[in-house]
Amino acid sequence: MSSDTLTKAAAAAPQEAAPLRIVPQRRLGLWTTAVAVLALLGLALNSLAHNDAFQWDVVGDYFTSASVLRGLWLTLWLTAVVMALGFTLGTLLAAFRLSANPVLRAVSWGYVWLFRSMPILVQLLFWFNIGALYPQILGVKTVNLLGPVTVAVLGLTLHEAAYAAEVVRGGILSVDRGQIEAAQALGLSRWRRWRRIVLPQAMRSIVPPAGNMLIGTLKGTSIVSVIAVQDLLYSVQLVYHRTYQVMPLLMVATLWYVVVTSVLSVGQYYVEKHYARGSERTR
Repeated sequence: MSSDTLTKAAAAAPQEAAPLRIVPQRRLGLWTTAVAVLALLGLALNSLAHNDAFQWDVVGDYFTSASVLRGLWLTLWLTAVVMALGFTLGTLLAAFRLSANPVLRAVSWGYVWLFRSMPILVQLLFWFNIGALYPQILGVKTVNLLGPVTVAVLGLTLHEAAYAAEVVRGGILSVDRGQIEAAQALGLSRWRRWRRIVLPQAMRSIVPPAGNMLIGTLKGTSIVSVIAVQDLLYSVQLVYHRTYQVMPLLMVATLWYVVVTSVLSVGQYYVEKHYARGSERTR
């Protein structure tokens, strides 16, 4: 074959297409929104820093004062006790709800329905004035038996237990029934099935709402100030009723709530990461 023939054949052959150049998508709206949000955030921070009404020097003076730290300690103690007692009672109620006994199921359902229907403030005021209904319990005057702190623990615990029962019940129901049947087939005892199979998997669903409940309880304890429990909020109220420096003292309480909530959020993240091992959520 001659060179002219080869040249004509090469010219007639289809030419390979040039590679396409990838052009990144323009996200004008995304960057415009980001700039606008950052601008608004900057204006807010500037207002906080330069607004003399906040009286940051007063905030600094009272932030670590003895009365505020005592109130903070009571808030943390109250949160820990209420969460421990609330989840203990809530776990028992969840077991009742999942029981084959219709009486236990009805009692658990009725408890959850009642205490989720009543506002927490109404519950606290009810227990605080229980002496109007029962002046004495077992021969002891109610006013001596139920002080403000006891009323706060009782009211908050009964309230949290109703929500904890649903959280625990939902976590247990999230475990695939086949897992339990497989453990039964292997001859594992009931306790080992719950400890080694059901509970680790249920915790993946229990921890996130439980963490939210913990943070909600921390902030919700501020409501006990209405019955004169000297928590963090009530402690700063005592100060600003005397000094009339309302805004800086409220900022003291707010900053402490932010600090503690941030610490709890970090702890929740690592607990969730621990129980999410081996699942897609670890990514």
